[in-house]
Amino acid sequence: MDHDTLIETARRAREHAYAPYSRFQVGAAVTTHDGRVFAGCNVENGAYGLSNCAERTALFAAIAAGCRPGDFAVLAVIGDTPEPIAPCGACRQVMVELGGPALSVVLANLRGARQETTAAALLPGAFRL
Repeated sequence: MDHDTLIETARRAREHAYAPYSRFQVGAAVTTHDGRVFAGCNVENGAYGLSNCAERTALFAAIAAGCRPGDFAVLAVIGDTPEPIAPCGACRQVMVELGGPALSVVLANLRGARQETTAAALLPGAFRL
């Protein structure tokens, strides 16, 4: 899947975000090496620490569907930010663990700006057991 289509999938997922507290909606979509696509949005909770980001929602949906670490090719994330959206630290750690350091990550905003990077570039020195 090309990056434009993956970003559009993430943008559509963003529309389903449950963000009654921050009003900050984020969408993500991840594609596997065999062409499957999984989307996710952020889901907030009144006990804020229980909220889940769009990136983790998409990756966890893929894991729940049977994907395993290393199956992922590209992850796209989009939000209404001035610059391409920046993932939080927790999402960066999950990207490295599930997608591997070479996972291609496309960060975008609603105005069409984008940045292409890798999970390793987003989190050098990632935690490993």
